Amino acid sequence: MFGRFSAAERKLWWGDILVFGHGVRLGGAEITPVEPDLVRTGEGMSEMTTSDALAERGTIPRVLSIAGTDPSGGAGTAADTKSIVAAGGYAMVVVTSLVAQNTEGVRAIHTPPTDFLVQQLAAVSDDVRIDAVKTGMLGTAEIVDAVATFLDEHRPPVVVVDPVMVATSGDRLLAPDAEAAMREFCRRATVITPNIPELAVLCRSEPATTPEQAVEQARRWAAETGVAVVVKTGHLNSQRVDNMWVTPEGAMHTVPAARVKTTNTHGTGCSLSSALATRLGAGDTPGDALAWVTDWLHEAIQYGSALNVGKGHGPVDHSHRARRLAKDASAVAWFAPIDPLESPQGLVGSAEPAPDTVVAPAGPWTTALWQASGDIARRIEDSDFVAALVDGTLSKPAFEFYLGQDAQYLTYYSRALASLAARAVDPEESVWWAQSSQACLVEEAELHRSWLGDHIDVVAGPVTLAYTDFLLARALGDDYVVGTAAVLPCFWLYAHLGAKVPHVPDDHPYASWLQTYGDPEFVEGASHTIGLVEKAFQNASAVTRARAAHAYLTACRHELEFFDQALRV
Repeated sequence: MFGRFSAAERKLWWGDILVFGHGVRLGGAEITPVEPDLVRTGEGMSEMTTSDALAERGTIPRVLSIAGTDPSGGAGTAADTKSIVAAGGYAMVVVTSLVAQNTEGVRAIHTPPTDFLVQQLAAVSDDVRIDAVKTGMLGTAEIVDAVATFLDEHRPPVVVVDPVMVATSGDRLLAPDAEAAMREFCRRATVITPNIPELAVLCRSEPATTPEQAVEQARRWAAETGVAVVVKTGHLNSQRVDNMWVTPEGAMHTVPAARVKTTNTHGTGCSLSSALATRLGAGDTPGDALAWVTDWLHEAIQYGSALNVGKGHGPVDHSHRARRLAKDASAVAWFAPIDPLESPQGLVGSAEPAPDTVVAPAGPWTTALWQASGDIARRIEDSDFVAALVDGTLSKPAFEFYLGQDAQYLTYYSRALASLAARAVDPEESVWWAQSSQACLVEEAELHRSWLGDHIDVVAGPVTLAYTDFLLARALGDDYVVGTAAVLPCFWLYAHLGAKVPHVPDDHPYASWLQTYGDPEFVEGASHTIGLVEKAFQNASAVTRARAAHAYLTACRHELEFFDQALRV
């Protein structure tokens, strides 16, 4: 079907789709072929979760954390509160023990009388309908029994048990009688979230050393108890730290994640379990809930060191995602108007040098454009979306979300290119834009459909529409040079970024896409387009150049937004 186009033209459009086709950070899960109904129906949750109970919840799930404290804020009830809020819930807390601890360790523990714990539980439940409960450090057999009695009496729709039994170091945290009580207590859960040593204690086995061993232990325990298990592989010695939801029937749903090189892991178990309780309490399916929590926690771990809290193993940044989304929602103008450009030196942009581009500028004007957009190019290079795509942790649903939006984008982008073909005075330029436009439509109809299948007919989202409306307005309603400048980033940025993608192994989930990026013919196609823009700038007036430069920078920023949109789902 591509026979009528040159190799450079074919690669031109493959680059736009294959370089960074897409979404949640770190927002959905890589779904294994086993038991797909787990994601759609909520299979694998205990009988405590009923449709009637979920129907009675508020729009914001009310989530109760029953755990110990951490005055340094990284674990226990402090981490639970932050996680519940980050996951979209209303947080409530019942304290089991007062712990004098910080990022360097525990100094002392004070356990209030159990009757006071019972009074706390009664005070909350007498007044508030509870949509989900998360339990953490319970400490003693007496406390375990008290909380068990509470759950038996109130039967909240969702119960997530983080069975705090064994420290990361391997030290046992509970007395033998409390361990026995915790084994029985876990049977009341919707799902349990043990670390690898705790899973071994529950199964009365040696700790697993591979993900396969851990999953087998979880399957045996889940089948015996009828309670789902989240297997967390962070304690294993591997670069993969996937989370797996294992059902009592043996089905498994895997959410991929890559290890972050950091010491900021204090409270990750508390954070995962409380956020998971919140998403389940909001009505998410197990697969969707675990996917959201895994991506959110990965981001929180990734940026924890920037908090500069503590001298030991620091906390994660529970609020990073919320701050990122708030920043993305800013209504402040991206760029101020640009004064008339008599020379390239009049275009001032990024304060720091632009990254070395794989596709060289064609002259002084495109050199100035690249320098002015240098900060945006770096932000795209360093974006979480690009990183997840390259390291293979970008979820399949997120990738497909991006591709669906890209399919919509191509339809409108082809119209912008066709408009330039009609307006170009030079016949060769007109042919170039026309061929590029036609290649877009062919690619949209065939390549996207081959990946998306029946999901090709998606609705364009606000980020996509903002970009395409901008492109059409510039190509149809402004001078020719402005239109060429607006469509350039789709050529240039993809060629630049694609050529910088490292080699990936054949078993990489997106190998077929990533391996296409650095093709020399695609770079040649982008280089030809850069030359057309350079020529158009040379022939334009100073006032028109300023509008064209502004259009180029705005399109670059739209590209950044387009990459990032799947991480906002």
